[in-house]
Amino acid sequence: MQDIEAHLLGGIPNADIEAFKEYWEVYPSLKQELFMPNARPQYSDLRIAKENIKACIFNHAEFVGFSEEMDTLFSDWKNRNTQILKALTVGIKPKQIIHNLSEDVLTAYTDKKLMDKYDVYQHLMNYWNETLQDDCYLIAVDGWKAEITYSKKSKSGTFWDCDLVPKFLVIDRYFAAEKKAIEALEAKKEMIATQIAEMEEDHGSEDGYFADLEKVNKVNVQKRLKAIDSPIFKTDNAEEIKVLKAYLQAIDKQAELSKTIKDAINTLDLKVLERYKTLTEAEIKQLVVDDKWMTSIEKSVKSEMERISQRLTQRIKELAQRYERSLPQQSAEVSEWESKVKKHLETMGFTF
Repeated sequence: MQDIEAHLLGGIPNADIEAFKEYWEVYPSLKQELFMPNARPQYSDLRIAKENIKACIFNHAEFVGFSEEMDTLFSDWKNRNTQILKALTVGIKPKQIIHNLSEDVLTAYTDKKLMDKYDVYQHLMNYWNETLQDDCYLIAVDGWKAEITYSKKSKSGTFWDCDLVPKFLVIDRYFAAEKKAIEALEAKKEMIATQIAEMEEDHGSEDGYFADLEKVNKVNVQKRLKAIDSPIFKTDNAEEIKVLKAYLQAIDKQAELSKTIKDAINTLDLKVLERYKTLTEAEIKQLVVDDKWMTSIEKSVKSEMERISQRLTQRIKELAQRYERSLPQQSAEVSEWESKVKKHLETMGFTF
């Protein structure tokens, strides 16, 4: 429901601001930093520019303090349950595990302002259904083993991975430098691909250097270059020759990088495969519990805090925009624009 008086006379209704009571209980001084009294009772004005609302909220001491409190709360839950999960053995009962984890989550988040314990519980249950449940059943049968599975693809050779310990976990923990180097190469390749696309767009129009080509590719560009890069035509086509050579250089560089990336990925793949053979049980537990399970659950739970914070920011922005201009202000703006249009038309010879 919108406030007609606020639309007519301006100001944000205090009733709308008080609708965020659950936030003001956690951030009591934030309200005063965001809003100031309007000349009329029961209304307020935004104290800051609306584009600064998010920064004001996210940098506020009470907001930072509450975020840190929630981080500590999760860390305590994580530390307790990490030890329990690393102690799992063959024969465990997965249903009992999730029961204990979920009950501890509900207990930890009971009576915590803003963070609804059942929302946090749902994040845990989602991850249980997606990943954790299957992993626990693997451990119940085989223990902490990183069993590699192979799958064949006709055109791309043989692929392998591990259900309990996916290879990306091993790469991230033990081969971060190699991964970073490959990512840098891929970024270069992407940059060259962008350059190629820009050249094709810039010179693909009717009067462009690629306009007469049946298709813009390396073969056709080479043919065109061969036809004009001779003493007879060279002077007249200097700029086109320059563009064609730049395009071919970019294509060659892209192909070179593709091969380098492929070789680097294959080399890394072999290193990772060898590393699996030497993984100890303690290392597997670290990869699975710390890097896989807890990292995923923490990311999901923290997204709940981010959602809550973004909701406050968005709702305050909506209020500010809703009552930003009163009806008299809008009418004055319309009159001003009507006057400007009328004057413009008069200069063009129209009379009223």
